[in-house]
Amino acid sequence: MKQLFYSLIFSIVLISCQEKVSPDSISKITGYWEIQKVQLPDGQEKEYKINETIDYIEWKNNTGFRKKVKPQFDGKYLTNDELETIEIKDSSGIFLIHYKTDFAQWSEEILTLTDSILVLKNKQDLEYHYKRFKPISIQ
Repeated sequence: MKQLFYSLIFSIVLISCQEKVSPDSISKITGYWEIQKVQLPDGQEKEYKINETIDYIEWKNNTGFRKKVKPQFDGKYLTNDELETIEIKDSSGIFLIHYKTDFAQWSEEILTLTDSILVLKNKQDLEYHYKRFKPISIQ
């Protein structure tokens, strides 16, 4: 019983220490993001150790897009014309990214957004954990 109590207290403290997403922090979403892991609803995790593509998100003046890019060793990125338009809305303190392509529409909740961490959650309760991408340069 004591262990359960201490686990509960630890969980509450851990959750309360997470930085809340705010309207001011939304601008931090602009940049290159590399997926680290996906956490499944049952708690299992799928880790991504090597990524050929990363996400580039651009958010300016309440409009933006996300697209996949391939980093190159010279610091440049290969890309194509495919992109997802995004809109970020505040719904009573919960920030949602609404994506739209010619073929689909969906939303993800922003759980965490800092200078170096981005965590998104979709309607299937999958959590996508990203870190800010740092380019590799061999010159």
